[in-house]
Amino acid sequence: MTTMTETPINVAVVDDQALVRSGFAMLINSQPDLQVSAQLEDGMAACASNAVRNADVVLMDVRMPKLDGIAATQKILSGPGPHPKIIVLTTFDLDEYVLSAIEHGASGFLLKDTPPEQLLAAIRTVHQGDAVIAPSATRRLITKLGPQLTKKPEAHQEVNELINTLTAREREVYELIARGLSNQEIATELFLSEATVKTHVGRILSKLHARDRVQAVVMAYQSGIDLGVED
Repeated sequence: MTTMTETPINVAVVDDQALVRSGFAMLINSQPDLQVSAQLEDGMAACASNAVRNADVVLMDVRMPKLDGIAATQKILSGPGPHPKIIVLTTFDLDEYVLSAIEHGASGFLLKDTPPEQLLAAIRTVHQGDAVIAPSATRRLITKLGPQLTKKPEAHQEVNELINTLTAREREVYELIARGLSNQEIATELFLSEATVKTHVGRILSKLHARDRVQAVVMAYQSGIDLGVED
C-alpha cells in the first residue's frame, strides 16, 4: 500500500491523439502510486522533453507525425543516462515495429486496446525492471520474429562474447528463457527452486547488459545459437 513517504512512479505519455493522451492520464492519475509527469504529441517533442527523459516509464505510440515512436525510442535510449523504461503502444500485435522497438531498447509492447488494469500492471512491472511481454507472449514473439533476428550477423560477435561469460548453469537457464519459459517452468525443468532461478535470471541479465527478458531473447537469436524452439 502506498504511503506518504513513497514516491509515485512518474509516467510520460506520448501520443498524437489528444483524447488518447487524456484518457491514459486520467487512468494513471487515478492510482495512488502513479502520476503523469508529461504529455507529448509526437516523438520529436518527446526527445526534446526533459520530463520524458527523467520519467520512470514512457508510454510511446508508434505512429506519430514528425518523428515516430520507434525513432524516438532509439534516440531517447541512446543518449546519456539514466534512461526511462519505454513501453511501445501499437495497434498491431507483434508487427515489425514492435521488433524494431525492442531491438532499440524498449521494455516491451502493449496493444492500444489493452484493458486498463493490464496497462497499469505493465507500468508497475516495467518500473521494477522486467518486461511487459509475458513469457507466453515471448513464445509468440520468437516464433514469429526470431528468423528476422538471425539475419544480422554484425551483432553476433559482440553478443556471443557476452553469452560466453555465462556459467554452464546460467547458460541452461538462459536457453530456457529464450524459449519463452517462465521462472516457475524453468524451476520445474531444472529441478531448482523458483528463488534460485530468479537469482540466475538476474545474473544473466546483468552479464548480458540486457534491460529485461525480452532483450535477452533478442540477443539469443542475434547470437545464432540453436535454442531448439518448435513452432
